[in-house]
Amino acid sequence: MEQFAHISPNQTKERLDKGEIKVVDIRDEQSFEAGRIPGAFHLSNGSITQFMQENEFETPVVVCCYHGISSQQAAQYLIHQGFEEVYSMDGGFEAWRPNFDIESGS
Repeated sequence: MEQFAHISPNQTKERLDKGEIKVVDIRDEQSFEAGRIPGAFHLSNGSITQFMQENEFETPVVVCCYHGISSQQAAQYLIHQGFEEVYSMDGGFEAWRPNFDIESGS
């Protein structure tokens, strides 16, 4: 994959339930703490090194933001860092929230 791909919230949920993907959330800290996709990693400038150390480059990664716009740049960045299979989730967290469970807190 030289370019990130798009993935729907439904496809994300299916692959997450099967344990096939890692979800990263690039929204601000308060929004992330208030509600996120279960198991999501809060990806920021301060945590990118940790994420890269803890995950293999072969791990499929889905990037989530508010509405599916900012996640596209972050997904392309992860491709450039060496991740092989990266997706931007269409519609972002706002498309996930009304249809699937969320978790909150630290």
